[in-house]
Amino acid sequence: MPKRKSSDIQIGPRELVGLLALMMSLNALAIDAMLPLLDEIARDLAVVDGNRRQLVVAVYTIAMGIGCLVPGSFADRFGRRPIILTALAAYCTLSLVTAFLTDFEVLLWVRGLTGVVCAGLMVTPMAIVRDLYEGDAMARLMSLVSAVFITVPVVAPSLGAAIALVAGWRFIFAALAMMGGIAAVWVWFRLPETLSEKNRQHIDVPVILRNMKIAVLNRQAVGYVFGAALLMGGVFGYVNSAQQLYQDFFGVGTWFPVLFGGTAAMMAISSLVNSRIVMRFGARRVSHAGTLMFIVVSATQVWSSYAHPGNIYWFLPLMSVNLALIGFLGSNFSSIAMQPFSNIAGAASSIQTFFRMFGAAMVGVVIGQSYDGTALPFAWSLLGTSVMALILVLFSERGVLFRRLHYPPQKTVPLR
Repeated sequence: MPKRKSSDIQIGPRELVGLLALMMSLNALAIDAMLPLLDEIARDLAVVDGNRRQLVVAVYTIAMGIGCLVPGSFADRFGRRPIILTALAAYCTLSLVTAFLTDFEVLLWVRGLTGVVCAGLMVTPMAIVRDLYEGDAMARLMSLVSAVFITVPVVAPSLGAAIALVAGWRFIFAALAMMGGIAAVWVWFRLPETLSEKNRQHIDVPVILRNMKIAVLNRQAVGYVFGAALLMGGVFGYVNSAQQLYQDFFGVGTWFPVLFGGTAAMMAISSLVNSRIVMRFGARRVSHAGTLMFIVVSATQVWSSYAHPGNIYWFLPLMSVNLALIGFLGSNFSSIAMQPFSNIAGAASSIQTFFRMFGAAMVGVVIGQSYDGTALPFAWSLLGTSVMALILVLFSERGVLFRRLHYPPQKTVPLR
């Protein structure tokens, strides 16, 4: 097939949002579609320990976090399209391989490999957005992307359960491969190269390390990078332990996919709301208010775990509000952290996404493994991570919240 030239491709902002959301959704789908299948996978592969089945999800998230270190620097040298297409090819191939595995340990290794090599699907979209936008406009676009790809946790558990009911858990991996193929075709024909020639970097290890050090240690960025890791760690902990919380502790049975999807839908709704208000109030003001509210709701979650243990009618609304607040935090934190790095967007996206994803995955594993048959450890984890996130944000903002920085007029986006 002849090489596609960027100048031959035209794409509008709305289509760009959809395409970036699909790419990022593939990793989310590889995580959330597994949740209703964990019991079946454990039985089929002779896994006895209940907490050990969480590793099907946890290993993928940890590996994806580690993998985020690599693709950004290559994307700064060779462009965004080649990295994305390579990651999509690996996603399709390894998903098909996983469908035929019969050993749990091997399955975990392949899941880890898939997470590493497909991390470009998380890193590169952020670099593309930074290539084209800045400031609050960048936060707005990322909110729109988030609103689309966050819907994946809403439908993924039901999709996984439906496929397993009809054809068994192995066929979900075939479905993942098919979706990856659709994304690859869309990228090939519709995504232009957004990296400008003047911003192309050489593959020079000292330069890459220097750029990464700048991107992660910049005071304006560091609090938002690690703060996001802590807040997302709470979400990952929820994902890791959701099946046990809902089915074992709350006893919801087959309602699990519906209830889990319903809480996840709150993130999509709030991301859409964020995309409408962030240009008016600014990413900092919105995210600072969201962080303070998250702390209040988490404290209420702790109280309800003592006062109303095992009562899902308390847990579910509070969890829904927590996840709704994430929609006002994730994309805004990421955009604020990326703002200073227009000329090294790939390297900055790599190192920042690494710390966000790997940090969140490790926090999520700790939270998931702390499950003791109640919701109490999880509630305390949400409160602790949100308080630490606020402290980190205060460090980046030199102790002053709710400021709004003003950026130069938005540059013209080279999309038609």
